[in-house]
Amino acid sequence: MTSTATSLIRVSSPLGRLELTSDEEQILSLSIERGGHLPLDGAPEVHSPVLDEAARQLGEYFAGRRTAFDLPVRLAGGTEFQQAVWNRLAQIGFGEFLSYGELGLEIGRPGSGRAIGGAVGANPVPIIIACHRVLASNGRITGYSGGNGIPTKVWLLDHEGIGHVA
Repeated sequence: MTSTATSLIRVSSPLGRLELTSDEEQILSLSIERGGHLPLDGAPEVHSPVLDEAARQLGEYFAGRRTAFDLPVRLAGGTEFQQAVWNRLAQIGFGEFLSYGELGLEIGRPGSGRAIGGAVGANPVPIIIACHRVLASNGRITGYSGGNGIPTKVWLLDHEGIGHVA
């Protein structure tokens, strides 16, 4: 576990196993299994109320019964620029999407699409902070750093009914 994380759980999902960490009060990270592995596979699980609630809400999301998360998240680390991107990601609603260019304009950084993409990809809490809802201006999927990459993003977009070009 990271030096600030005190709790860790793993839950099953249609995308594979998910691994969540918290500091007892706020969620710090969510990782999606890639190639059968999670970052903290060797660490024992330590439950906490916030992680158990996150597991419940994620189960509802994957079952199609939840469209918004009501969880405390601490977006630790990251530059001021990344923090601005992550905070805007948190405002994109279920079934909605933004282009990288729109996101850049909204945070006052027009023309910084590549940097926006890097910040989106560095999001420490995917799914809950929905970085999958960002697409190219033509609706094309240009990448995804979580889980198995583009197939993971396709699943999430399809689950939310967001049209896209793979």
